[in-house]
Amino acid sequence: MDSKVIRSGYRALLKAAGNNIGQEDISRIRAALDLAIKTCEGNEIFTGESQVLHALSVARIVAVEMGLGPTSVITALLHDSYDKLDLSSRELENQFGKKVIEILKGFSRVSSMESMQSSFQAENFRKLLLSLADDVRVILIKLVERLEYMRNIDKAPVKERMPLASETYFLYAPLAHRLGFYNIKSELEDLAVKILEPEQYDYVAGRLKQTTASRNRLIKEFSLPLQEKLEKQGFRFTIKSRTKSIHSIMLKMKKQGVDFDEVYDLFAVRLILRSDPENEKSDCWRAYSVVTDLYQPNPSRMRDWISVPKSNGYESLHTTVIGPRGKWVEVQIRSERMDEIAEKGLAAHFKYKGIKGEGGLDTWLSKMREILESPEKEDSAFFDQIRSGLYTDEVFVFTPKGDLRQLPAGATLLDFAFDIHTAVGSSCVGGKINGKNVTIRHVLQNGDHVDIIRSKSQKPKQDWLSFVVTSKAKSKIRLALNAEKTRAAAEGKEILMRRMKNWKINYNDTVIQKLISHYNFRTAQDFYYQIEQGKIELLEIKDILQKEEAPETEISAGPVQEKETREAIDIQYSDYLIIEDKIEGLDYKLAKCCNPVFGDAVFGFVTISEGIKIHRKGCPNANNMMTRYPYRVVAARWTKTKSITSFITSIKITGVENTGIVNQISDIISKYSVAIRSFNYNTEYGMFEGTLKILVPNNDVLYSIMKKIQAVKGILKVVRQND
Repeated sequence: MDSKVIRSGYRALLKAAGNNIGQEDISRIRAALDLAIKTCEGNEIFTGESQVLHALSVARIVAVEMGLGPTSVITALLHDSYDKLDLSSRELENQFGKKVIEILKGFSRVSSMESMQSSFQAENFRKLLLSLADDVRVILIKLVERLEYMRNIDKAPVKERMPLASETYFLYAPLAHRLGFYNIKSELEDLAVKILEPEQYDYVAGRLKQTTASRNRLIKEFSLPLQEKLEKQGFRFTIKSRTKSIHSIMLKMKKQGVDFDEVYDLFAVRLILRSDPENEKSDCWRAYSVVTDLYQPNPSRMRDWISVPKSNGYESLHTTVIGPRGKWVEVQIRSERMDEIAEKGLAAHFKYKGIKGEGGLDTWLSKMREILESPEKEDSAFFDQIRSGLYTDEVFVFTPKGDLRQLPAGATLLDFAFDIHTAVGSSCVGGKINGKNVTIRHVLQNGDHVDIIRSKSQKPKQDWLSFVVTSKAKSKIRLALNAEKTRAAAEGKEILMRRMKNWKINYNDTVIQKLISHYNFRTAQDFYYQIEQGKIELLEIKDILQKEEAPETEISAGPVQEKETREAIDIQYSDYLIIEDKIEGLDYKLAKCCNPVFGDAVFGFVTISEGIKIHRKGCPNANNMMTRYPYRVVAARWTKTKSITSFITSIKITGVENTGIVNQISDIISKYSVAIRSFNYNTEYGMFEGTLKILVPNNDVLYSIMKKIQAVKGILKVVRQND
């Protein structure tokens, strides 16, 4: 290993840490680096980078981009070495302090997440979040480690890139967002979509580069008048600008169904005020008044995160105004303290401990622990709970006494009732919102005043699970339903035992197993529960038990069902695809959910009973498969062959009704000599809508056809469909 590179990295780290470390800290940091070199010398991480240089990079990001102190820097240097050290915990504690060892132990507990082979992603994520209970710096260093991996993802083996990017997008980026690290969150998202959606990413990145000069001119034209007016009124401030992240722009294009040129707020201007803590709020509103005096605001785009900060502590005023040349410009107004919290998230909370804004974060951390402590055992259900806890926005409502309650967007009256208390939720029959009667399904809105109506006869019901959104409500309803089912099953068992005694039939396990098999129940509890509910006739049970014992082959109830015939493998495509790490004995076929076409970016997914399915990377199911089952994803790519075949694909066409529109579309298809499988369309209220299924040799021909159809007069949109 090149000692010069390590020395250079070490000097860069000390310079980055700057005023956050003292002389005695430097000697501890040096000792930590020496230990890392001794333990990891010659070792590499999966991207091919030396473990020591990786540790130095993580430590530098921790110091610079998160603003954490010497304890975190030392921990970052040792995060890969801890499990391999020859020193005892006591010796390490004497050298580096108790807190460093606690964080390293926490980090060691979640280190299994580095392996992309595990199928228990939700369980691993549970371990990761559990570390919050000990010291939140464990998760901060874990985030930085993931950021460092993603910055070097191009050096990782091809088969590991997609699962790593998908896990980053679904788990780590939202976590960085919730902890307030917006810069890290945006970078993680951009680096992930660069792998997951490379074509769209490259398109947006290219267009951003092309429009840089005009964007800079617009920012200058917008900022100068604002700067002059703010200076006249005695404000002390800084004006910054930032372009929206590539991922954010891609998201807007998808959600709004628009092209790059139609995304109107590509950048934001940030106005950062130097204010005393007691004047922060009033100064921000005064500055807002200056901005809206100069430029016309859009009232629907006003966001006040100062009066009610986000759950991660974020505080800022947001507005969108019409700037020079009629362009929309987003303006963010905040104090220096608010800006530091927005940039450095949780780390800034340590610095400003005690100042308003920390309570929301504590609330979120306690909610996460609540999810972790829920009795839900299924990995997929747990994953969905966690994901909803990370992604959703909040809604703020008031109790009858005026207390403010924070719930996820989409929460219902019943979620609110369970948030107050389990007993209140279990007995809820309705409520009043702002004085008006509503049902338990009513979705809450910001600012609602909520009053719960209860009944002693009310009990939790199965259908409640279909509309509540909070993890607390779901887990409490499941507990109540399970308790009720257990009680009912015990009563059903008593009923059956009494009747069998009257029928003079022995009650034993063999008899019960025969009945369970006859009715196709999974457990005896399900069987007894149906008896108590009156859904199984007791006389029918008597008839079954009193029949003479038939030969073994005749005991099984009902006709033998024929096994489902396996769908034929698409062997016609075998010359077109190369699957890396192909599993011996498994055939493959094209997935019908997204109908990949030659030339599409694709991947393989190992199914339980149908071999390997080939999906497009843009398939609506792709991210779900990669996140939950990365160990079943295999890399696949097309290869040129002399043989020619066709791939079925669907195109959706919408437009304004126009004479001859169908003939024009048919003419375009005929010029490309491709077969039409079906063409269904209708014209209502002056609009044309059609679905075209065609056989194409590759995606070049497909997109060429789509471009030609888009040019037909009256056509508004042509999109490729996932069947």
